[in-house]
Amino acid sequence: MNSKFFKTVPAVFFFAFFFANSPLSLYAQPGVAEFYKAADEVHRWYFSLTDLILVMAAIAGMFGGLRIYANWQSGARHIDAQVMGWFFSCLFLLLVAGFLSALYGIY
Repeated sequence: MNSKFFKTVPAVFFFAFFFANSPLSLYAQPGVAEFYKAADEVHRWYFSLTDLILVMAAIAGMFGGLRIYANWQSGARHIDAQVMGWFFSCLFLLLVAGFLSALYGIY
């Protein structure tokens, strides 16, 4: 860089302002207490969320089974795609519950 750049007044004010305000940004970061508070919040709400996901999977499985049974009884020949769709949607919901427990370390 050109050495004349650092001798100009705007550059001096910029660097003075930057270095004078850099310690203020360190105080704006969350502390350890906030992280523990967030972890407690996650642990408190996790079991309700897991139960909700499992109930949703059970309801989706029951409605899917009834729909597939009704289509089968009405003579629909190609219900394989419906069976796989409902099965994998329920499997996905069960895996989400397991993934959340692994993500948050709650067993």
